[in-house]
Amino acid sequence: MIPESTNGSVRAAYNAVAASYARVLPDTSFEGLLDVEGVDLSEAMIAQARISHPRRRFKTGDLAALPYPDARFRGVLAWYSVIHTPPEHVPDIVTELARVTGPGAHVLLGCHAGTGQRAVDRAYGHDVALTVCLHDPADTARLLTRNGFTIAAQLTRQPRSNETHAQAFILARRTGQPPRGRDPRASDARPNRPLP
Repeated sequence: MIPESTNGSVRAAYNAVAASYARVLPDTSFEGLLDVEGVDLSEAMIAQARISHPRRRFKTGDLAALPYPDARFRGVLAWYSVIHTPPEHVPDIVTELARVTGPGAHVLLGCHAGTGQRAVDRAYGHDVALTVCLHDPADTARLLTRNGFTIAAQLTRQPRSNETHAQAFILARRTGQPPRGRDPRASDARPNRPLP
């Protein structure tokens, strides 16, 4: 599980920036045709989502312990959802994504690519205390594969002028179950190094 100290700092930062952040989000009127639900650690982010989309369902929750039943979704958009998650806790999130998606479901994950982390003390005009974690796209793809997904597409692009790090995008399709008798979070890809 992700430590409360990590979740607490992320929750506090996004509670502080929620209204400012919501103003920079693109128009999502195209989603009107979809049955969309949302989850976020931040109560203020959920409140903003409910204001912007009063007919949608939103819950406060942790990606490593999602408040949904097994095989609930046919698709999950995890768009920069792991950027504050230390690599050693990403397996918990991928395991949950596998749990809540049914056969044939897709997961689209976006994150900062690389290794290491950096501190952020200012975001959207607010003082915050956040850690941005970079994630190795190959390691993340291996985690998805070990949890019953097939990688449909994977892209890493260089940072744009307003970005600090390369960006990674992985589209995966749920095609199987995690291996039995083996922890799907475990790695044998790189001995002596934990797999995120």
